[in-house]
Amino acid sequence: MTLPTVLDDPAADAPRVLDALGPGATGPDVWRTLGAAGLLAQVYRDGDPRQGVDPAALGALLSAVDERCPVGTTLAVCVPLATCLPLLAGGTGPAARTLTDALRGDAVVALAATDDVAGCDLASLGTTVTLHEDHVELTGTKRWITNATRCDALLVLARHRPGPHFTNFTWLLVPATAPGVRAEAAETDLFDGSGTGHLFFDRVRLGRDHVVGGVGRGMSGFAAHIAVERLAGALWAVALCRRVLADTLRYLQDRRYGDGTLWHLEGVRQRYAAALLSARQHLALTDSLAEAVALRRDATAAAMLKASAAGALERVLGECAHLQGAYGFRTGGPQHLRAQAALFGIGGGTTEVVLSVMGGAATDILAGLDR
Repeated sequence: MTLPTVLDDPAADAPRVLDALGPGATGPDVWRTLGAAGLLAQVYRDGDPRQGVDPAALGALLSAVDERCPVGTTLAVCVPLATCLPLLAGGTGPAARTLTDALRGDAVVALAATDDVAGCDLASLGTTVTLHEDHVELTGTKRWITNATRCDALLVLARHRPGPHFTNFTWLLVPATAPGVRAEAAETDLFDGSGTGHLFFDRVRLGRDHVVGGVGRGMSGFAAHIAVERLAGALWAVALCRRVLADTLRYLQDRRYGDGTLWHLEGVRQRYAAALLSARQHLALTDSLAEAVALRRDATAAAMLKASAAGALERVLGECAHLQGAYGFRTGGPQHLRAQAALFGIGGGTTEVVLSVMGGAATDILAGLDR
């Protein structure tokens, strides 16, 4: 994987397509534009979500969106591409129709997994689905859901029987306009364009054909596809680091200091180089593990990428925010980005959770260090 200024195929047209949107585009705006241009399908191998993502194509598309849009808008594109559409792939009935619409940009799908309980403790979620012979009934609450207030459909993870066993959970495809569904915006000034909000389901009645992937396969499906979401986050982190580092370098080289610029100060160059090294290390790890996640859904590799992305962004954005001084507090500057980039250490599993996954696989990871 490289970091091109001109994006390689298949997403070569993304910059031109996105530039036509202009400022202020929300996640759904970008999603519909990319879908209409055929660019959403092209992040998957052979254009088919069942075949898995193409890391180079996904990274290029996320880079193009990140360069032109707020963090929230990129988030609103990233999550459905990495998780929602692959979960819908292979389904029939409503799932198949929604997947087709989503790839064309005609439908935005939100992933509704996290509950009122701790987000990383999915086995304790309280949203329930009662299974009847000819229908299902959904009740519960989901919080901090990307695209919640602007989606057309929701993929909801619910339990169909008590207990933490992984076979006790099921995915449902829920139309956002179904009776009993209510969405409200989250209480935050961050993540513009993401439509982040909370969802409430009050005895929502749906046909049995709205079960996605089969009864009892919710947690196994989530485990497989969260790995790809973590890869997407790592690819996005590469783009975000590159963008902020480039912006900071321009600032340092232009900012007058004494007879030169800030860039002429040895200490400044050293601090910048340390941030650059962190970004380069994260890129190297992402490059080496991307195929393992994309093709094999390697959970350990995905955990390493998740932890690396969070750490790299914390170091890079923190250093760039410091180097830019008061200028870093401007709207969209690194101080503002730092608050939003904290999501990389929380969403999709906290850094502590993925480090625990790595600890459990320590012997295999250590063996991978042999030459």
